[in-house]
Order: sequence, then C-alpha cells, then structure tokens
Amino acid sequence: MKTKLSSIIVMLSFMFFASCQKDTAPLEESSINTADDDAVVNVLFDDVFNTVDYASVLLDDALGKGETKSEAFVLADSCPVVTVDNLVPNVWPKTITIDYGAGCTGFYGSTRSGKIIITITQRRNVTGAKRTVTFDNYYFNGIKVEGTKEFTNLGPNQNQNVVIEVKLTGGKLTLPDGKTIERSVNHQREWIAGWLTRNIWDDECLVTGTATGKTIDGKSYSNTITTALHWKRVCEFFVSGVIKIEREGVEPFELDYGDGECDAYATVRRGEYSKQITLRHRHRLMP
Repeated sequence: MKTKLSSIIVMLSFMFFASCQKDTAPLEESSINTADDDAVVNVLFDDVFNTVDYASVLLDDALGKGETKSEAFVLADSCPVVTVDNLVPNVWPKTITIDYGAGCTGFYGSTRSGKIIITITQRRNVTGAKRTVTFDNYYFNGIKVEGTKEFTNLGPNQNQNVVIEVKLTGGKLTLPDGKTIERSVNHQREWIAGWLTRNIWDDECLVTGTATGKTIDGKSYSNTITTALHWKRVCEFFVSGVIKIEREGVEPFELDYGDGECDAYATVRRGEYSKQITLRHRHRLMP
C-alpha cells in the first residue's frame, strides 16, 4: 500500500512539474511584427535624440567661442536650417528651431520635413539642464512624429559618467494610411565615451529603462530593457542590448540587438525560438 501511494505521489509530482515547465509558444507573426515596429520606433525617436544633442553641442560651441555673428547655422548633414532665438551667453532659456522645410534628405538617406523645436534651460553639460523637445508637423520618412521629449542632465553617476534622463510623453507615430503606434518612455542614458570631446562621432551611451504604449493593432505593450542598449553615434542602430516586450494576449518575447557589431540586424526571441530581422529607417508597411 505504501509503495502504491508513493508511486501516485511521484506521478502527481511529475505531472505538476511538467505543467509548470510548459513549452514556450513558437514565435507568431504578430510578435515578430511588434518587435520590428518597436525597432522602427526606436530608430525614429533616437534620431530625434541624435539631432537634438548635436544641435545642443553646436549651440554650446557657438556660445563658448563667441564668434557666431548670425542666429542661423547648419547641422553636419547640410539639410535643415537651424535658428536660435538669442545667442547672448548668459540669457536663458533659449529656443532652437530645426527646420527641414517641405522635406530634405540627410543622414542615412532619410527624408525629414517640418520642425523640431528645442527649449534649453542651460548649457548641455550643466547638471540639471533640461532640453524640452516638441514637433511642428514633423515627418521622418513619411511618418508623422508627435509627442514631447525631455532630456535632463542628472550629473555624473558613481562611474563619473554623465547620465541623461529621457522622458517621452504622448509619443505617437502616424503612418500614411492613418495607422498609429503610441509610445511613452522613461529612460536613462549613461554617457560612456565622448561627452567632453569635440569629435561627436566618438559618442557612446548605455540606455536603460522602460517604455509603454499601443501597437499598430491597438494592443497595449510594455518594454523593459533587460540588458543595456549600447548606442554609438557613428552607427545607424543600437549595436547590442536586449529589450523584453510584453504585449497584451501573448507570451513575452525579446528583441536582441546583437553582440556589438555596427550592423543592421537584430534577433526576435522567445525561448528556443528565434528569428533574425533587418533593421531599417522605414516602417515595414511602407515602400
């Protein structure tokens, strides 16, 4: 009797263990598309960060030298006209307007139109300095970009690296067919290289934090960066890092940017299932 009872207990224990170790569901197309969309959203809003930060560097440079005799200067891609409301060194806040007009093609062959407007409370390297970004009919490769981004200099961390807090509220991308992707962000960017050098192309950051929003199909999602995203200004896309994506109605999956190569590939993964995707500056539904 004891032997039979022991066998039943072992069997039940095995069944319970097996139920807890349920196989991971294969990657369905909707999850792959969500990861692909997430990568495009990252590209668009990271392009804004790149543009805003570089405009801030140019402003600091102009104020430091005191040689600028005009209120207009041009970013490195010779595409937009950039104006500053005042170039008096100690008068703050200042407003920078980056105007792409009806459309011009710049970095990586991307076409931008409309305006990015930046309100700056202090020089870029001052702890507590804030840059608030809004958009005026701004489009990136045919996608309308909306929302408010705030960049706040939190000062150096324990590694003596400057940390920039990045918040996006009301973020929305609208495709030509009217479909939308929504995004709110709470990130921190630890500047691990290039903060004080004059060469912008040696800039590198580690990005951590979370994001929430709605997919193109109206499904709620939340993202958590589980391995810091490594950003290099010289590369088109993140070179490494992992984002865990949790979407309404499906098992979580990951978007993995790789092992540090400056390439255009990432991997969507759920358990043992994975698929490589090609990163790009345009949405998958657009030519």
